[in-house]
Formats: sequence, C-alpha cells, structure tokens
Amino acid sequence: MGGEILIPISMFLVIFGIFYLFLSTRNRERLALIEKGADASIFMRGHSKSPIWKVILLNLALLLMGIGLGLLIASILEKTLAVVPDAIYPGVTFTMAGIGLFIGYNMTKNLDKE
Repeated sequence: MGGEILIPISMFLVIFGIFYLFLSTRNRERLALIEKGADASIFMRGHSKSPIWKVILLNLALLLMGIGLGLLIASILEKTLAVVPDAIYPGVTFTMAGIGLFIGYNMTKNLDKE
C-alpha cells in the first residue's frame, strides 16, 4: 500500500474520531443531567424558534443580493473613477456580501423575537 492512500484514510479516521468523541461526550453529559433530574428544556436552549428553512432562505437571499449589489457598485466605480478592476471587484463584492450576511443575522434575531 502506497503512501498516497494512507493520507485520505488517516484524514477520514481523524474526522470520524473527532465527531465520535463529540457526540459520545455530549450524550454522556446529557444522560448525567437527566439522572440528576435536570429539566430537558436546557438541551433546547440557544435553538432558534423559527424554522431553519426560513433562516437559510433569508440569509441566502440577502447574500445573493449583497453579491449582486457589490458587482453593480464595482462596475459603477470602475466606469466613473477609472480604478483597476482587478482590485475593485473582489473588494466591493465581498464587502457587500458581508454586509448582506450581517443584515441577515440581525433579521434572524428579530424573527426569533416574534
């Protein structure tokens, strides 16, 4: 067996081991809390009240709108200011995509309050 096949196998084993350890430890902690008589609602703390498809759809829509708006602004800046297109397009696109995701995060928090 060559060294080329050992690398993917070892990577798979490492990732599998990490997930197994995480899930088994979480299960043990929950069983210990249940044995002590803790309320089961503590396991749901931090979870969103709104359906996950609404959150994903909202964030995806705002991300795509941010990318589109970033490309539009970059093309306007390129034509009016005569800047280098290699520098302006990625910068403005990633900035507007980040702003879109930030707005999506805030809208998701407001969605959970309702």
